[in-house]
Amino acid sequence: MGRRIDLVADLGEGFGPWRMGDDAALLDVLTSANIACGFHAGDPRIMDETVRACAHRGVGIGAHPSFPDLAGFGRRDMGLSAEEVRTDVLYQLGALQAIASFHGASVTHLAPHGRLGNLVAVREDYAGAIAEAAVRVDPSLIVLAQDGALADAARAAGLRVGIVGIADRAYQDDGTLVPRSQPGAVIHDPDEIERRTVRMVVDGVIESRGGVAIPVACDTVLVHGDTDGAVALAQRIRVGLERAGVEIAPLAGWLE
Repeated sequence: MGRRIDLVADLGEGFGPWRMGDDAALLDVLTSANIACGFHAGDPRIMDETVRACAHRGVGIGAHPSFPDLAGFGRRDMGLSAEEVRTDVLYQLGALQAIASFHGASVTHLAPHGRLGNLVAVREDYAGAIAEAAVRVDPSLIVLAQDGALADAARAAGLRVGIVGIADRAYQDDGTLVPRSQPGAVIHDPDEIERRTVRMVVDGVIESRGGVAIPVACDTVLVHGDTDGAVALAQRIRVGLERAGVEIAPLAGWLE
């Protein structure tokens, strides 16, 4: 096999008795997981359960910090300062690290969630705050991001960066994601999602909503676990990639 890729999804995004998605089934398909750390979803019990399941299966454990926005699922701009972003990320990362350590595992990557994840691509102050938090806590952490300010800040801090390609989201001509508030932001056709993902990984290209061929050198493919048919779609993506000669493996084991 020539190309290698990681498959990741956002997991542990329930709260109390309420659960989102079939995490157990997804973990049989994925090689990494972004685990909610309590600010947009997740709680100590769900975090513990999800980390335990990842450790048992050898799935890479990642912190998925968010704005403090349970009601809005982390999808609203909270107007925080860079200092607040830094301390909120430290708080969430530290909590997940403690749980991982209890289970004899470790947090290998960090991937900002939702609106925070969108803003760190364009806001240098937020990007620098997260890169500083990550490198001072654990310089071996991998930062998952799209090309942009966070990827640049993390590299400048000496951190490894895993560029994320998103399987079911539409891209704008400038390479950013189409906002969820706009029609067509999320792609639902499994055939189209599989075709786009294979092309993105094998050819390094994804087509924007305006028909522009955008170069994407991704290291990990994000599959959303909260959509209808997520498990079947993740399985289909994995099979399609393997059929195209792509090796699926946890990011921390091979990313330089």
